[in-house]
Amino acid sequence: MKIAFLINNAYGIGGTIRATVNLSRALADRHDVEVVSVHQVSDKPELAFDERVKLTALIDMRTESPTYEGDHPLTAQPCTMFPDTGAALNSTRLLYSALQDERIGAWLRETDAEVVIATRPDLNGYLARDGQNRYLRIGQEHLSLGAHNPTLRAHQNKAIAQLDAFVTVSGADAAQYRRALPDVPARILCIPNSVPQPAVEPSDLRSDVVVAAGRLIAVKRYDRLIDAFAKVAALHPTWSLRLYGRGPERPKLRRRIDELGLYDRVFLMGPVSPIETEWAKGAIAAVSSDMESFGMTIVEAMHCGVPVISTDCPHGPAEIIDETNGVLVPLDAGVDGYAEALDRLMADVFLRERLGAAARRRAQTYAPSALALRYETLFQELAALPRKHAAKTAHHGTWWSRLRSALPTGPDTRGEPSPAPTPAPEPLAGPQPATPPVAFARVTTQRSISIRLDAASLPPGPLDFLARLRRDPKGRHIRIPLPPAATAPGAPDPRITLDPTEHELPEGRWDCYVTGHGTAVKRARLVCALAEQARSVGSAPALVDGDVTAVLPYTTADGFLALRTWQRPAHAEITGITTGDDHATVTARLLAADLPHPLYDATVIAVSRQGDAYDFTVPTTPAAAPTTVPTTPATPLTDGLLHFSFTLPYSRALARRSSAHDVWDLRLYVGHASPPVTIGRIGGDIVDRKKTDVVPAVHMPHSTRGTTRAKPFFTVTNDLALSLRDVDESPESTT
Repeated sequence: MKIAFLINNAYGIGGTIRATVNLSRALADRHDVEVVSVHQVSDKPELAFDERVKLTALIDMRTESPTYEGDHPLTAQPCTMFPDTGAALNSTRLLYSALQDERIGAWLRETDAEVVIATRPDLNGYLARDGQNRYLRIGQEHLSLGAHNPTLRAHQNKAIAQLDAFVTVSGADAAQYRRALPDVPARILCIPNSVPQPAVEPSDLRSDVVVAAGRLIAVKRYDRLIDAFAKVAALHPTWSLRLYGRGPERPKLRRRIDELGLYDRVFLMGPVSPIETEWAKGAIAAVSSDMESFGMTIVEAMHCGVPVISTDCPHGPAEIIDETNGVLVPLDAGVDGYAEALDRLMADVFLRERLGAAARRRAQTYAPSALALRYETLFQELAALPRKHAAKTAHHGTWWSRLRSALPTGPDTRGEPSPAPTPAPEPLAGPQPATPPVAFARVTTQRSISIRLDAASLPPGPLDFLARLRRDPKGRHIRIPLPPAATAPGAPDPRITLDPTEHELPEGRWDCYVTGHGTAVKRARLVCALAEQARSVGSAPALVDGDVTAVLPYTTADGFLALRTWQRPAHAEITGITTGDDHATVTARLLAADLPHPLYDATVIAVSRQGDAYDFTVPTTPAAAPTTVPTTPATPLTDGLLHFSFTLPYSRALARRSSAHDVWDLRLYVGHASPPVTIGRIGGDIVDRKKTDVVPAVHMPHSTRGTTRAKPFFTVTNDLALSLRDVDESPESTT
């Protein structure tokens, strides 16, 4: 059977897209599946569709593409589908017009699919209006009846009457639709979203990190979560909160974090895909919404063994969470109720472990194969019914018989051993398309990096793993031969380990490849399926052969595996930053194999990028070890007496301004004979702290330059610097 999904934009990372990726992959086990994206906004989807699923786009919205259609003449004409709902129906980036009318209608008239599934209200409208009786027409609700404005709700309810079935993702929402539409002939039922078990290592629940993920929009109420965390932050000084996602509420949340003084405890992490690696870093997962249609993030966190605290908002959460596997907070309990739930789980690792184990078991009920079977059952039941809207033609009768015969009638055999394969056809002559080699990387407890290579994706012949230091004039690299049988049919996935105690890993970024071992096989860059950094959360750098060292695997912006390494004779790891009206105070821990102890005559020099004439120096003060310093089983570096603090008076930098934008890099000097020591954050699991560890800016008057914005920030090497920039204080300016 051919099944087609109609989706607005398959190239993002939203919940509807993730649900479609998961369900289409499961249905592809037994069916011909196509995903039709109304818009194409990038060359490749951010979420990987199964290779068996055909991905088609109707309108090219890539601005750099030669087939870009954002300025097509039909875009100047209005959309006819639910036109009175206005721009609120669609994202501002992808407003619908007559072009969408033309393309969607044409596809619905011409498709050879036997089942078409639409995934949002306006697409349900198109399916009702332009869909054909020769295929099953199934609408999906990924929000809820109450989430839509009255005008849109009325339009979609009218469209549902023209469909064969309408599927919600929560039972409560299905019941609400049935009550609202008692006379609609369409079958209204709940089939929840599927969430596959990830390949990541489950959380050990000891990271002292609360994780939340989703679109940064008002209904998610991340302000409630931040305020609740603020109430318990002083009781749990080692804990932090991470919010993953993007959306219009980000500036508001940033301001709230700064107002509460939580900028060194609460972090806006931006969008990350796949998100499972980030759930595995958490000890608690947090959902604080006023409304959830289902709660895919809840099941994702549960799969990683992380207990979820969720508001008991309408529909989804209460159908997933109970007192055995998580915590539900009544909506009317407000911020105080949510804070009490946080406090309870933060204080009790044994409770987290019990809930986390039950959460993993609960998550198994949302396996894609099980929910794909429920869709197949729906198809069977619909095919057995008389067609409500069918034309009385011989052609229709023949087609409907073919649909019924195409549906699987035997038991579900997914997961069972496959029958003996039929002989493969002779290979085609000439060069064949190469499958990019795929790698899975993970930080180990020994601070080494374990890399598993997908054997099925490797080119034939003897191979080496190759890591090359990027932009290195010395051409330094690491080459490790793979086992001789690594590419033999049925061979297990080969694994290699990069250990700083065995491999020289100078500081920088390393790109990873496989390449021929004494053969003509060309070097191929490794695609990164997963880069697991959870075991580095909260860890300090290690001492390896006299150097302060840290190593992290990560996925590059274009999807490849890379390593970020730091290797320094000494380093000052920042443990805290606080700001005032005219200064910033930094606490740090000196890490080194051999430096004067305690810190006599240590100073911090702000080194100007405009030249040493603009440098200035500030003193340091010995400090007690803060309670937030992470512990680690790594080789001891120095004892607690080498903690220190210093204050950066912005007035000192303000007096030494030399350009519209001045930057000073901060270095610690310990005695006159010692080399300068970097000050930054190279420990932990964050490759690039510039966008996550954000310190609020201060605006100060300058006698000749007007207003100056002073702001400490982390550089691309995760070292601390101070920025002073001229700013425009007009109403139109932003900070």
